Amino acid sequence: MTIPTALDPAAALKAAMPELTFDVDEFRGETSIIVPREQIVAVARYFRDTPGLVYNFLSDISSVDFYEQYGGYGDRPGRYAVAYHLLSMLYRRRLRLKVYLPEDDPVVDTVLPVWPGANWFEREIWDLMGIEFRGHPDRRRLMMPDDWEGHPLRRDYPLGYETVMFSFNADEIMKHKPFADE
Repeated sequence: MTIPTALDPAAALKAAMPELTFDVDEFRGETSIIVPREQIVAVARYFRDTPGLVYNFLSDISSVDFYEQYGGYGDRPGRYAVAYHLLSMLYRRRLRLKVYLPEDDPVVDTVLPVWPGANWFEREIWDLMGIEFRGHPDRRRLMMPDDWEGHPLRRDYPLGYETVMFSFNADEIMKHKPFADE
């Protein structure tokens, strides 16, 4: 059995899908390929099934909220990003696929048909970040109670915090603390 020669992921994707517009971000030896959200399933399937690439293990899916209180997302095309962390066990290489999602429509297709292990990752991201994965068969909350309102990892989610007690404000804080009945 011969193992096909490893291919450059970006060059192979450009050759296979010339109509696809995507960006490549190389940083400290890590490659990220930023694709349109409409194409994530096709690109994921391509990277999994193509000899010379064989990214057959989805190690993680992460999400980021680039919300800025005073508007804008820097040079990013959307408020949210979803990153798919892939591993080719055959070639011992890693790759990151990334999609950006707009604030008013944070929806991307599920990659469950490509990697069934995406089930729990997608549920966690939906629960905590509020990004919907179109076509996901089980949209139950994973981390938060079923009656929870909102998505706590969004940067605009209201914080509930307790004032730190110091010697100068101890009396004021102790007025608001609940105590067990004696």
